[in-house]
Amino acid sequence: MDQDMVNMFAIAAGTLAIPLLLFMASFMLWPSSLIKVYYWYWRRTLGLQVRYADCGGYRFCYSYRGKPGLRPSVLMLHDFSAHKDTWLPMVKYLPKHLHLLCVDMPGHEGTTRTNTDDYSIQGQVKRIRQFVEAIRLNRKPFHLVGTSMGGTVAGVYAAYHPSDLCGLTLICPAGLKNQIESKFDSQMHEVEHSQYTLNIPLIPSTPEEMEEMLKLCSHVRFRVPQQVSGGCVWGSGAHRGSSRLSS
Repeated sequence: MDQDMVNMFAIAAGTLAIPLLLFMASFMLWPSSLIKVYYWYWRRTLGLQVRYADCGGYRFCYSYRGKPGLRPSVLMLHDFSAHKDTWLPMVKYLPKHLHLLCVDMPGHEGTTRTNTDDYSIQGQVKRIRQFVEAIRLNRKPFHLVGTSMGGTVAGVYAAYHPSDLCGLTLICPAGLKNQIESKFDSQMHEVEHSQYTLNIPLIPSTPEEMEEMLKLCSHVRFRVPQQVSGGCVWGSGAHRGSSRLSS
């Protein structure tokens, strides 16, 4: 094999090795960046665009697809400690002609987060109404969808502002009490009295607490790589303001 052939193979190997090394470095050192790239690609594939709405010093981050038309717009509220991209698996199956909006709830992801804001359900309802008025979504009645905490906010929003809505969908809304305590509720009570850093089972501060939360919230057991769980764990103080959340 002559020297030119050796050089060609060396260049080809280097060309392939560089992106591979960059990916491995990102996976080991900046896993959250990979997750952001993943969601960015998924939003782009589904035709969603990210926008911001400023309301008197408060900023909402939301993604949307389509434009207001004859059919009602659909506003989707995610669950606690999640973000607007939670809805991507569902958006995938919704008609493309619908006007869809997925907003980051107060104190989550790209929406303003402060320690002084009111993160109670009523406080979040006020913020969501602020967002709705800022983008003039309530010029005509729209359909409101919420899951878990977002479902509770959506239900209270419907009670406070019924004229804004033409329909309401609640998916496993939080706050509904059952006569018989579920296995999840009993486990939640047990974890609340454990050694959690913030004494809140759904806000892990360490990889170990992240694993416990996944066991608590996931029906199917699976192992998350440490690099990923470390990237998902809340930074010290990053989401402390959300600890004021109450039902």
